[in-house]
Parts: sequence; structure tokens; C-alpha cells
Amino acid sequence: MPREWVIHGHDGWQGLDLIEAPMPQPGPGQVRLKIGAFALNWGDMDLMLDRYSFSFPSFPARIGMEAAGVVDALGEGVTGWEIGQHVGTLPYFYDNDGTSADYACVDARYLAPTPPGLSPVEAASIWMQFMTAYYPVMELARAGPGTSMLVTAATGTAGNAALHIGRLAGANMIGTTRDPGSVDYLIDSGASHVIVTADDTDIAAEIAKVTNGQGVDAVFDPVGAGMIHRYSPALAKGAQIFFYGTLDGEFPTLPFVDMFQANATFKPYSLFNYVEDDAARARGVAFVTQALADGRLAPQIDRVYPMDGYRDAWAYLSQPRDSHGKVVIATGQK
Repeated sequence: MPREWVIHGHDGWQGLDLIEAPMPQPGPGQVRLKIGAFALNWGDMDLMLDRYSFSFPSFPARIGMEAAGVVDALGEGVTGWEIGQHVGTLPYFYDNDGTSADYACVDARYLAPTPPGLSPVEAASIWMQFMTAYYPVMELARAGPGTSMLVTAATGTAGNAALHIGRLAGANMIGTTRDPGSVDYLIDSGASHVIVTADDTDIAAEIAKVTNGQGVDAVFDPVGAGMIHRYSPALAKGAQIFFYGTLDGEFPTLPFVDMFQANATFKPYSLFNYVEDDAARARGVAFVTQALADGRLAPQIDRVYPMDGYRDAWAYLSQPRDSHGKVVIATGQK
């Protein structure tokens, strides 16, 4: 029987169970995907702890925002997809029906063809990472020559993708990290400058140095309360803050004085809202697909675990690590 990983409450990854389940049947508008690989994302962790932008309506629930495999069955009304076609899932508000399984039924709108030449593991690692960064960097901040963008926690997969994409656009990309050993990695990823953030680092002063006193036009920030007040004095006029996570576990209070002075805006950001928009989704998929084909972007894989190693993968991801890239589960299915 097909296998799936489920949780029975908001217990975090420690509460995950691998169970056998009946073969799911696609409903109207759905595609059944035979999954070859699925990726871990921090949003999954937040969802398992009930601190994400949506919650499970009931339990048991299957998590997972990102997978790759082949089309196995088509639901009523589905067109444009063929049995055996290699596809990946685009992250969306999926309720209980995540992709940590051998099979999953997915709304056909939220699939994308696997770019040529990618393995299932590679294909399961691209859409969340690169599309999360694409909209804030390219469409909202309109990064380009003459603009500066701060990327906090830049060794994370979305932050690292922002550096890559910002470099493609020609922007001055500034990354932060707590680890001095990650500086070269961030420079290679597209950072023009890297700020190593110790407790006593004056982040705003460092930003001023590398922007000739102009400050940053945009910020891509998943940290939370522990970071925003440290960079807010260095916001340029009209700056935008794209806030997309709480790595430190606490929502920020806004630095209103600095934001008033800069006429800055704070924008809570979720990729899912753009994936749900047909035109925006198409633009994002087209950009990432073309950039991969051109070799301007590439999958970044840290470790691959087998299907029964899902909890081990989460334990690894939850600890400090010296390597970078996505952590992916290979189901063993072809």
C-alpha cells in the first residue's frame, strides 16, 4: 500500500508517523502524482507547530509543500497534462493534503512541468526556493542597477535564492549571516556585501557603509522580532520590507519612527498568494524555468534521505549545519 507521513496534532516533526494508506483518487480538477521526491521547508515546521499562515482543519494531516514525480491519474475536467508526464508541485494552501507521501492528489493549477535534465530530487527543490524570492526581488522591489536590497538569514534557501536572482538583475545585494564561515558562500551566491551579525554588530551602520549612506531600498526578512529594529535606521526613502517568516519565533513590533522617516512600508509576504493568481503564477514559473535552462540558476541540494528517514531529516535540518541547500526525501519510486 502507499505510504504517507502524517501528524496527529501540533507536535512538530517529532510527532510524525509513517503509515500505510489507501490509494488516493483524484477529484475534479485534480491530478494524482506518483511522487519520486519531496523537500523539507521551514514553512512545514511552522505548520506542524500551528504558527503558519494557515492551519490544519483536522487530524491526522499530511504535510509537505514541494514534491516532484509523474502524473499518475487525471481527475474529471483536467486538461493540459498527460499520464507519465514529469511535474513538480508549486506551494499553495493545501489544507491536510501535503506531499510527504508516495502519492498525492494536487489541484492541477498548482503543477509545473519539470525543467529538462533535472532528477526528481532536483525538481523537488526548485519551486519553493526560487519562486519565494522571485516576486519580492523582481516584481515588487524591481531590483536592478542602482538599487540595494538587504537579505537577512541569507544562508537559508529562500534568502540564498534572493541573492542569486538579485545578482541576475544587477542589484547591490547585501546578505547577513551569523556564521563567518558562510561569507564566501554568500559572495559566490550573489551577495555584493556580507554582514556578519554578532550581538554587538551595528547592522544599520554596516548597511550605510556599503550603500554610500543611501540605505536599502528593500529588505527580504524571515527573522522576526530580533532583526527589524537593527536594520530599520538604514531604510532608504520608500523602502519596502518583505517579511516572510519568524525564525526567531516571535513576530516583530514595527519600528514606526524609522518607517515614518523613510516613508517605508511593511509587507507580510506569502508566496502562496502569488501562486493562486493565474497570471502571477505563470510569470514566476516562466522566469524560473528559463533561468534554470540558461544555467543562471541551479538546484542546491544539501542532503537526501530515504522515505523512512523523514524524522531523521527534520532532526538534521533543526540543528546548526555547516553545509547549505535543500534537504530532500527520495521515496524510491520511479
